[in-house]
Amino acid sequence: MVQYDVSTPAEYLAALEDDWRKEKLLQLRAMIQTAAPEVEECLAYKMLSYGVGDDQFMALNAQKHYVSLYVGDIEKIENSEVLLKEFNLGKGCVRVRKTIDLSATGIETFIQNTIKRWRAGLDIDC
Repeated sequence: MVQYDVSTPAEYLAALEDDWRKEKLLQLRAMIQTAAPEVEECLAYKMLSYGVGDDQFMALNAQKHYVSLYVGDIEKIENSEVLLKEFNLGKGCVRVRKTIDLSATGIETFIQNTIKRWRAGLDIDC
């Protein structure tokens, strides 16, 4: 995992190389912030993390070969298998590769469904 020696979200974003990973990460970040303007952006485990207080439910990190979106247990999110069919997945990780056009996928709906479940107080943890 790529970790940056930073202490704030602004420092994290400034430390990213200006390449496709930064572009994808910023697109995902905008989707999260648009769908959930009430969430706080902070750093947890040297990654951008989203939630309120200690209740962080989503994170972003630029890796060497992809951008990771961490969401707990993907299978707990409605229609995840359909919405994320273009992506390489781990149990709680969506890996976004260079060749994926995010606007042509279901990732934004997946993020919205994750936020909806979190707002309802439903479990999304691994």
